[in-house]
Amino acid sequence: MVAQTKKKSSGHPAGKKNHSAPNALVKPTPAMWIAGARIRTLPLAVAPVALGTGAAALLVGGVGSLDWGLVLLCLAVALFLQIGVNYSNDYSDGVRGTDEFRVGPPRLTGSGVANPKRVLAVALAFFALGALAGIAIVVLTGQYWLLIPGALAIAAAYFYTGGKRPYGYYGFGEVFVFLFFGVVATVGTTYIVAGTFDTIAIYASIAAGAIACAVLMVNNIRDIEQDRVAKKRTLAVLIGNRASRIVFVVFLAVAYAVLFYFSLLFPLAPLVYFTLLLTLPAAIITLTAKTSKELILALKLTSFAGLLFGLGLGAAIAF
Repeated sequence: MVAQTKKKSSGHPAGKKNHSAPNALVKPTPAMWIAGARIRTLPLAVAPVALGTGAAALLVGGVGSLDWGLVLLCLAVALFLQIGVNYSNDYSDGVRGTDEFRVGPPRLTGSGVANPKRVLAVALAFFALGALAGIAIVVLTGQYWLLIPGALAIAAAYFYTGGKRPYGYYGFGEVFVFLFFGVVATVGTTYIVAGTFDTIAIYASIAAGAIACAVLMVNNIRDIEQDRVAKKRTLAVLIGNRASRIVFVVFLAVAYAVLFYFSLLFPLAPLVYFTLLLTLPAAIITLTAKTSKELILALKLTSFAGLLFGLGLGAAIAF
């Protein structure tokens, strides 16, 4: 989040004043829009779908019996919603003035490069694409009740930082990330593809949710001082710097505890322990980091490890 000279700000309207500063004369490039999608967070969308697909393959009698059209639609929903929430966060944090205190990469809205309404429009467009993919799933499966969790997922994505009382500003970010990027995404994929789900999908969803929470936690540890100044009460702000670093490690430990369980059931599952080559350095860096650059590295390592974890364990379950 870009450091700026201090100006008097009044919350929501402040962003508009700051966005009319010099950067407002610069048009955002395609590279800036791509950066706004926060590509490094997309593994959080892919991993639970991979795990849910693996669990589904087990239920339908193998990979060859999977409906790959439904799998791709589940992946589309997850990716579109993830990108949508990233742009939505960019817009909401920017217009609130929260991004005045960021020290990380500049945001489209907070830096004043892009018109806030255009950023919001892009976020809503991706939410709409996710909704269309979800509707396609409903039509193909005939499970119209799935419209309810789908609508809740979109609402949760927007109100993370949007609305008058965003839950991400009150320490509930990890709760909703665990639910929607863990349980809903994983078990939902299994149910959509296989028509049912079992304990394998549930346990896999715990691992996916724990890793997603770890990624969010290390991101919030990086911004803890800036968020405290901006009165954004993330879980990291509420429990403090040292406890947050420990909780990050606990989240990763939960994921590997689930992996230990799966290693007793599936011969290929122990191969997923190779992801420790990424998560152990991430844990050490997070516990000892003194700069935001170190924590960004830990975030990247954790995110990539989450992708490999989801793909690897999903394949181990399926095969």
